[in-house]
Amino acid sequence: GSKVIHYHGGPCTPQTAARRVYTGGHAFISISSPQDLGLALEVCQSLAVDNGAFPAWSSGKPIKDWKHFYEWVAELHRYPPFDFAVIPDVIDGGEAENDALLAEWPWQEPKNKWVGAPVWHMHESLERLLRLALEWPRVCIGSSGQFATVGDAKWWNRMAEAMNTVCDKNGNPICKLHGLRMLNPEVFSKLPLSSADSTNIARNVGMDSAWHGTYTPASKDTRALVMRERIEATNGKIFWKPQPIQMVLAA
Repeated sequence: GSKVIHYHGGPCTPQTAARRVYTGGHAFISISSPQDLGLALEVCQSLAVDNGAFPAWSSGKPIKDWKHFYEWVAELHRYPPFDFAVIPDVIDGGEAENDALLAEWPWQEPKNKWVGAPVWHMHESLERLLRLALEWPRVCIGSSGQFATVGDAKWWNRMAEAMNTVCDKNGNPICKLHGLRMLNPEVFSKLPLSSADSTNIARNVGMDSAWHGTYTPASKDTRALVMRERIEATNGKIFWKPQPIQMVLAA
């Protein structure tokens, strides 16, 4: 399979476990919880940064002013490990709202287009997905609306439509695709993603109840390593074989 880049999100505690997750690996740091940024810059191979729209939206206080994020990216994008920033988005917004935020993004000229990646939300039109894929070097795919549950039947149908739209006749995506919160091997192993992220390790490393059995690693550092190896052992697809869309009727 292709080398999908596995971006691990923070904050991961303790710092020793975080170091295991990021060293020689890929960090996904959100402006909403940037505690691991310094460590990630010091030890990671590459860094992507998130705009924090999702946690803000989940807490009922969506972000309206993005100036702070633009300033943060202006500083970070010059650092060698920096790979891309997720361009601000309105999670449950319309396409017009999201296109307006896209137009406001400071790095528009061709030579700087790599700095940001727009988000296509799965409830938006396939036309918008194609337009973004033709205009930007990388597009992030976000699960939203009736497709908010990653991996259920409705989600897979929509994802198949998306891949059929954005892959050429050989099954190659026409731009790099990043799966937001799609670092489940069951999911990314079936898709031609260049990269995906999740906070899976950060969330589970401290949950003692999730770790039981004879060979349970006692230390959180070792747990972090075990999880990272398990996730990174799986790879993505290089080609997408166009799928017939089976319409799943909402129950």
